[in-house]
Amino acid sequence: MPKNSKAVKRELDDDVTESVKDLLSNEDACDDSFKKSSLIVNSHDGDGKECDVEEAGSDGEEERPAWNSKLQYILAQVGFSVGLGNVWRFPYLCQKNGGGAYLVPYLILLVVIGIPLFFLELAVGQRIRRGSIGVWNYISPRLGGIGFASCVVCFFVALYYNVIIGWSLFYFSQSFQQPLPWHECPLIKNKTSTYVVPECEKSSATTYYWYREALDISSSISESGGLNWKMTVCLLAAWSVVCLAMIKGIQSSGKVMYFSSLFPYLVLICFLVRSLLLKGSVDGIRHMFTPKLEIMLEAKVWREAATQVFFALGLGFGGVIAFSSYNKRDNNCHFDAVLVSFINFFTSVLATLVVFAVLGFKANIMNAKCVALNTKKIVALLGHEISHDLIPHHINFSHVSAEDYQRMTEIIKGVTESDYPQLGLDSCSIEEELNKAVQGTGLAFIAFTEAMTHFPASPFWSVMFFLMLVNLGLGSMFGTIEGILTPLIDTFKVRKEFLTVGCCLLAFSIGLLFVQRSGNYFVAMFDDYSATLPLLIVVILENVAIAWVYGTDKFFEDLKDMLGFTPFRFYYYMWKYVTPILLLVLLGSSFIQLIMTPPSYSAWIQDLGAEKTLSFPPWGIVVCISLVVMAILPVPVVFGLRYFNIIDEGSGGLSTVSYKKGRIIKETARPGEDDDASLIHAKSPSEAPSPMPGNSIYRKQSGGGGPDVDTAPNGRYGIGYLMADMPDMPESDL
Repeated sequence: MPKNSKAVKRELDDDVTESVKDLLSNEDACDDSFKKSSLIVNSHDGDGKECDVEEAGSDGEEERPAWNSKLQYILAQVGFSVGLGNVWRFPYLCQKNGGGAYLVPYLILLVVIGIPLFFLELAVGQRIRRGSIGVWNYISPRLGGIGFASCVVCFFVALYYNVIIGWSLFYFSQSFQQPLPWHECPLIKNKTSTYVVPECEKSSATTYYWYREALDISSSISESGGLNWKMTVCLLAAWSVVCLAMIKGIQSSGKVMYFSSLFPYLVLICFLVRSLLLKGSVDGIRHMFTPKLEIMLEAKVWREAATQVFFALGLGFGGVIAFSSYNKRDNNCHFDAVLVSFINFFTSVLATLVVFAVLGFKANIMNAKCVALNTKKIVALLGHEISHDLIPHHINFSHVSAEDYQRMTEIIKGVTESDYPQLGLDSCSIEEELNKAVQGTGLAFIAFTEAMTHFPASPFWSVMFFLMLVNLGLGSMFGTIEGILTPLIDTFKVRKEFLTVGCCLLAFSIGLLFVQRSGNYFVAMFDDYSATLPLLIVVILENVAIAWVYGTDKFFEDLKDMLGFTPFRFYYYMWKYVTPILLLVLLGSSFIQLIMTPPSYSAWIQDLGAEKTLSFPPWGIVVCISLVVMAILPVPVVFGLRYFNIIDEGSGGLSTVSYKKGRIIKETARPGEDDDASLIHAKSPSEAPSPMPGNSIYRKQSGGGGPDVDTAPNGRYGIGYLMADMPDMPESDL
């Protein structure tokens, strides 16, 4: 340790300085390094490896929050990345794009796009220990708009995602009945007769319940129809749960993760075991994994696989960066990236097995009903259009199997030939039933609920299923809200409690748009237009910022210093060349698809008892375009403000704020002092220049305050360290 460093320590008692690299490298040597402050000056000659710590709370200072354990952190990342899309989007894509063959392009793109970008976000958040706004300001102030764009997208997604959780809460609350309320169509009684509700008779019991009883949907997006009070209450409940879980940051949400992240796996395994014991489940799984290799050559399959990889991992939202920013600096984030990515993949496969086992069971039931109905038609036609001689002698009309029915129809079709279509007989094929691809709400709230009505003890399975959907949704919501709160708290220094409550109240107020009778159409609009293109642009800019602005070589040096080993060279070429090119191709194809497909939505027509595709009205198209523009607008705005020096670029670096009992100190090194332990003088925010990336040192605050100390609305949630200029520090040291 340099002599003058010791002098400084003796003079200032616990006012000490330490370089970013040296301070962070010592975190592992301390037992509770996140919750304590390092008090010694570490020299560059390696003789200062002792770790003298004191509890953060002992002198009133609280450091950046931290995960209680590695398990809690992994569960948080898994909970964020594994969401509703794994259950109702991945199985649909698998079925639509070649069955088991779809897993090949998905796995390839997971390795080429997913894991490298996930690793990049984890590493950046962990190294700089800020939210998305602070991270990208640090890397390049001109690209600071990336973080704001992530926040806007997170907010848009949170608005409608919590509505889906509200829907799940409604179905959960209605599942404590025997029989389930969507078990059969309701009847209308009048003085002379009793008949089935026409809308339900034209569709099905579960479809009717979803559109009429749950959503009470209007016939178009232009007919608002007023608020649906049942869904309004459910939305309020959903936002209340999110607010209470997030109000203390990761200290509260981290504990909830143990349940919200693990419970869905328990339910999926129970569903898989139960469904495999049901008749027809094997048919569904066989249909699922029968590979259609020729489909793999289609470009659309690869585009959809890339899009699913991209969204499955939650890239670009800022949630990944926010969660990793609370990590130990020497945590092996490469291992985390690979682990979470493959947990996500295997969860998707597990969910797909469950979905198709259940749909195989449902297909057998639907096929049996079809056979029974068409057998009655054949009996009615015997002796007229169909001769008795055409029916095989062994067939008993009181119980006709699917195989017997297929044999009868083949014989009848061979004899009647051109007259066969006029008989009105259906083919009744299990394969055709399984080919009716459903996804999203159609899978969860219609197809799956219908299958569960045939389960023994159906209310129990319905409760489990919708509780699983609620937990899957909440896990993703926690990461999404963290992607909003963490960067805003890091940047604007407001109390987490106030910001959390304010954000949830604002989101609930705007979310009333989605619980009108026409709300489902707005959910579809936001789902299609508020996230896809903006997130692709955000992730491309993230990739370019690290690989080309900051520099891949510098980033590799930082990773080596942080992890203790050099990552595989594979990541170098992925980040610098392959991934940006693939993302640009994906962006281009998504943009072309958006232009080629006119904005439209599926409206439920009550008189027809069916869906009908309608075009958005002119104001709807304006809203669609506005969603995309508003989400990406912060990027050019911040770039322009920095480029034309309307906002000083220096102010965009990593925050130089440290907290103690509500006080903020911004400090800069004294000119002329060349030792790394030089005394740092406190200056007011207007006087002290902010550091540029790579030119930072840390210091722990003293207990004294003075005229240069500003009052902050909170003194609890800063990074806990102080940054100042050190022009001679290596640029690669974040």
